[in-house]
Amino acid sequence: MPEIREDVRVMSEARAEAPAPARQGRRRLPRDTRRLAQRLVRRHGWFLAVLGLGTALRALAMAGYRPALWFPDTYTYVVTVFHPRPDLVRPAGYSMFLKLLEPLHSFAAVTAVQHLLGLATGVLVYVAARRIGHRAHRAPRWAATLAAVPVLLDAYQIELEHLLVADTLFTFLVVAGVSLGMTRRPATVAAIGLLLAAAVLTRTVGQPLIVVLAGWFVLRGRIRPAGVLLAAALVPLVAYGAWFYATYQRVGLVGANGAFLYARTMSFADCARMDPPPDLKVLCDPRPPERRPPSQEYIWAKDSPLVLRPGITFTKENDELAARFAALAITTQPLDYAASVLGELGRTFAWGRPVYPDAEIYGYYEFPVTEPGPPGRYPAQVGAEYAKLYEQGAIGTEIVEPYAGWLRAYQSAARLPGPVLLGVLLVPPVVAVAGLRRRRQGRPRAGAPAWLVPWSAAVVLLVTPAAAAEFDYRYVLPAVPLACLAAALSLSSDLLRRVPGG
Repeated sequence: MPEIREDVRVMSEARAEAPAPARQGRRRLPRDTRRLAQRLVRRHGWFLAVLGLGTALRALAMAGYRPALWFPDTYTYVVTVFHPRPDLVRPAGYSMFLKLLEPLHSFAAVTAVQHLLGLATGVLVYVAARRIGHRAHRAPRWAATLAAVPVLLDAYQIELEHLLVADTLFTFLVVAGVSLGMTRRPATVAAIGLLLAAAVLTRTVGQPLIVVLAGWFVLRGRIRPAGVLLAAALVPLVAYGAWFYATYQRVGLVGANGAFLYARTMSFADCARMDPPPDLKVLCDPRPPERRPPSQEYIWAKDSPLVLRPGITFTKENDELAARFAALAITTQPLDYAASVLGELGRTFAWGRPVYPDAEIYGYYEFPVTEPGPPGRYPAQVGAEYAKLYEQGAIGTEIVEPYAGWLRAYQSAARLPGPVLLGVLLVPPVVAVAGLRRRRQGRPRAGAPAWLVPWSAAVVLLVTPAAAAEFDYRYVLPAVPLACLAAALSLSSDLLRRVPGG
């Protein structure tokens, strides 16, 4: 980062001008360090203040909810730690993360690392906004600081980091890969591919991001780096796919894509219009769409047509049958499918936080008032026993006041409203259009704007769950730092110079 290099140069000059060691003694290094610290505070003071506040809030979460908050998916991840094998529903990346921390035998350590990853994500956003391209292309300090505020200070982001789920790790990996993707260093290309592969093996929704980053290099005329990125990403993905095939004799990274897409289409699928063959009719729901439950109930509810099929829900036969049904529904009712996707996506930009998809899931994203009880479902009960092995002791969540109460009060006020996120997403294209229309006459700048890759990644992360599964509040948060980074980069001095008064 040019600013950091300048700070190091100033420190070196200070050392060179300092008196000889015999006369200066031990006072030389503290003085240099103090001077460098003062310069850093002067140049990055607002960001450091936000970072400090974010750190304090995370310390409050560690003090108020000990050692962690639990989610139904948590127990599946923990089982995979002790029985390493691919899961049919979720890739094993987060379980590998838990395995790395297992020697500590502490879920408190896991949440501490996740909070550090959240802070690191905020730092990545700020640094990426300030270091991209030439000086004229960098975001102003105030814009870079504002871009980091949601990931550092949003109460729901902090709560997500305290949950034992994969999203915090996924967010960090994606932001790290996208940030590296916007640098000009060829040596980072393989690292970008590996980071994105790790993200995909943490949450499969990250798969389109590999194409986004490779396409970014192609737009910049860097065909060979795009190939290196794809190769670096494919190696671990193919290796994991081979492991999955050896376990289940099925091609893929998970075995539930058809089931999830089937559940998505049940929000509009009309079998009278589809006229499915006899083997697909068993998956029909005679109720009109407006009287049907949320999409995910068709995967987990006991009375779901798919769940009532022989064998477990995610057998190869059931998943393929669900995929065929979904394909027929989408091709027969493409406009209904598009409207359904837009309806789910629209929930992202609502001002409030309506309860969705149900009160149970919604409640997991709030700091609780009372200590959660033991898991109720049988698979989670099995996972809870393995969690005790991981912790080497009792598990649960202890709520400690007044720290927990302070966090609940903070969460009631400190969040990024949906319309604000929509406005953040609109900033880059609006600024770009304004710059194109009002710029001075001359040769257009070659290449794609720096904000395009984080903006595209943010849009992909918002649209993909709505198109392939269902809206969920925690699916929104990984897209937020990328959207904010894109907005900050679009406000670079180079672009603002094209707008009168910018």
